[in-house]
Amino acid sequence: MKLKTSTIIILAAIVVIAVWGVTGYNGLVGMEENVEGQWANVETQYQRRADLIPNLVNTVKGYAAHEQSTLEGVIQARSQATQIKVDPSDLTPEKLAAYQQAQGAVTSALGKLLAIAESYPDLKANQNFLELQAQLEGTENRINVARTNFNEAAKAFNTAIRRFPRNILAGLFGFEKRAYFEAAEGAAQAPQVQF
Repeated sequence: MKLKTSTIIILAAIVVIAVWGVTGYNGLVGMEENVEGQWANVETQYQRRADLIPNLVNTVKGYAAHEQSTLEGVIQARSQATQIKVDPSDLTPEKLAAYQQAQGAVTSALGKLLAIAESYPDLKANQNFLELQAQLEGTENRINVARTNFNEAAKAFNTAIRRFPRNILAGLFGFEKRAYFEAAEGAAQAPQVQF
């Protein structure tokens, strides 16, 4: 039995569409997994910072016990930040903003804690404090790199799900746009220095 030319063309078109659909879907899944992996890296670096904080606070406490409100502020900010959990598959701009705000509070509290060290020469010379400060600085750099990598992965994913013809697959299979880390409010303005 001979197949008509039109039947062969229809079958070939179906095969091409099926192959395109499978490879397109698998590509989107891979990109989505990359975004989620990059998010895990962000969380890992923030957790590393959270793990350093108790040691840093205890070291400062030995030299600056009367700075209790600052020490408590750091502990409270750390506690609040570690309570916020974000599911990378449901990373809305609102959830990311709340996460970012909590982490910003930790950054601010740590800044106040490190400023205290300027008033205590013995603390500034303490080897344990210096090592913790260096680890914290390195962790802040890692956080920035992890956030940048996450934003790049999210951008690639977001671009892929919006471009034709993958946007058809994204719509069919529920792939949704991912939020980005953004600069903190007021970050564009230089801090004022007063003497």
